[in-house]
Amino acid sequence: MCKDCGCEEGNANHAHHGHHQHKHDHSAHRLELGQKVLAENDRLAEQNRIWLHERGIVTLNLISAPGTGKTLLLEETLKILEGKVSCAVITGDQQTDNDAKRLQGKGAKVAQIETVNSCHLDAHRIAHALPEVIDEDTQLLFIENVGNLICPVAFDLGEDFKVALLSTTEGEDKPLKYPSLFSVAQVTVLTKTDLIPYLQWDLDLFREYIQRVHPGVYTFELSALTGIGMESWLDYLQKLVPSKTVK
Repeated sequence: MCKDCGCEEGNANHAHHGHHQHKHDHSAHRLELGQKVLAENDRLAEQNRIWLHERGIVTLNLISAPGTGKTLLLEETLKILEGKVSCAVITGDQQTDNDAKRLQGKGAKVAQIETVNSCHLDAHRIAHALPEVIDEDTQLLFIENVGNLICPVAFDLGEDFKVALLSTTEGEDKPLKYPSLFSVAQVTVLTKTDLIPYLQWDLDLFREYIQRVHPGVYTFELSALTGIGMESWLDYLQKLVPSKTVK
């Protein structure tokens, strides 16, 4: 749980009813604090967005639960885009730099942010990491957010697109359970499609649910492990940055 976005208090209230006046006063204070935190974050996010746009950089904020396969997808994406699109990565985890180590040497600069007690990245942390990973020729910035389907959605980082990821090892109804993410993400990626033959996974049901939550949203269905479906994902990324050439 996070100490600066209000989810800690929200979970506490859900679990423990009673002590109404104390809880009401405390909740009101937390709500006011949360609103101030979000307002300041939005201000910094807009500064990030302006900074990135001045340099012609397109930014994607990748959001999913832990274990969806964000890092493997990024590994394979960076390897194939090397020499075609100049990329950079900011990756966030509460602890360890394991993901950053996996992404090193794949043709892109990588910055690791350890959020410790925070269950999401925020615009302030991103602002400090940008000079570390952005070069003159950078075209595409991937932000790999902390594995969490709730809190990262509320925090604008200055990105152009939110990308929601879901794997076939998770329930088809995740879009219904977490509509705050899947309704605002401009793109959805279904990962680990190579496992469908071995799972009780209903692809048609998932498609129905995602369209119910976000009508018209495009979903990439792929397997980073086998390469199935990767071509359309990579084509999409390259079309996001047509105006610059790698030096």
